[in-house]
Amino acid sequence: MTDYTIIDDSAGLAEAAARLAAGTGPIAVDVERASGFRYSQRAYLVQVFRRGSGLFLIDPPPIDDFAPVQQAASDAEWVLHAASQDLPSLREIGLDPPSIFDTELAARLLGHERVGLGAVVQDTLGIALAKAHSASDWSVRPLPQAWLEYAALDVVHLVDVRDALAAELTEQGKTEFAAQEFEAVRTRPPKPPRQDPWRRLSGLHAVRGRRALAVARALWTAREEFAQQQDVSPGRLVPDRALVAAVLADPASKQELASVKDFTGRASRSQLDRWWAAIERGRAEKDLPLERLRGGDSLPPPRAWADRNPEADARLKTARPAIEAHAAALGMPTENLLTPELLRRVAWAPPTPLSVDGVASALAEAGARSWQIDETAQLIVDAFVESVQVVDAADEGDS
Repeated sequence: MTDYTIIDDSAGLAEAAARLAAGTGPIAVDVERASGFRYSQRAYLVQVFRRGSGLFLIDPPPIDDFAPVQQAASDAEWVLHAASQDLPSLREIGLDPPSIFDTELAARLLGHERVGLGAVVQDTLGIALAKAHSASDWSVRPLPQAWLEYAALDVVHLVDVRDALAAELTEQGKTEFAAQEFEAVRTRPPKPPRQDPWRRLSGLHAVRGRRALAVARALWTAREEFAQQQDVSPGRLVPDRALVAAVLADPASKQELASVKDFTGRASRSQLDRWWAAIERGRAEKDLPLERLRGGDSLPPPRAWADRNPEADARLKTARPAIEAHAAALGMPTENLLTPELLRRVAWAPPTPLSVDGVASALAEAGARSWQIDETAQLIVDAFVESVQVVDAADEGDS
């Protein structure tokens, strides 16, 4: 096994940056986080590889400024696998690619059956990667050599994978498709905060009544605040099911809360005062949450369309198979050709008058890329026209 050295100071980073700048071609980048262990999604290891430069394993927490690496890599394409997962962590430490090649996304567009990193490396290069440490706690120090070996293999083959996939994209005429998808991932803004994130508590469906929901919200908020303070994954303090158990038990005192058998977790008793205070806050809350969130601008579920908007239902049922068939012909998953949400939106409220340009504008406004619009707008218009004929035929049959 290779003895790997971690860069953990500014001098080492400056040397790595100089070697990166002297290398050639794309730069492979990967990030290891401690998801499931830590509250934050910060990077605990950054792996970088470039031909002519070599491999670098960088320990972000003790390094204040990543500007030397950013400058050294500012004119290169960065190769990542599932880039949307790593970009937020990279940007948090000041690393932002000027352009990317996403090997997972490329594999999807090419119709590969398996798109995990190990599978893509196996399929393109015939090399088997061990994935034994993918769910490890990368915040521990020192990092074992076996983990560093795993981390190194995540990037040392990535440029070769990129070249193999780029050749496949050219063969299938999908190079421009991929370029637009990569840029969409790179420039996608952060998701807005989720409305009422506490409603994601597993098992919350068992809680009935607005007052009980207020208690659940207060417990979730208390756990979230404590988890952030400790930088620990919330579920490791008190699992979701334990919070819900406390709500359902409706204890009359702190002592009764402590006696709830299903109120478990390593912080369930050590922070008992915190949880009891949260329960009391929830019970005293005047602004009670609704039993269910209002829909906002979300569409009704497709199963309800036949009753609520039969014309839209016919449009969707006619267009969806057409899109699926075209995706199959292109050799890619349907959702990569056009997401179900985009198709539902234009089916629910198509442009008037119906035209290819109108559908194209509606798709573009909803976030579709130009290649997706080129491939689907005419199909959608044709399907919508056909759906009118289907509805008319059904109406004649009923009369």
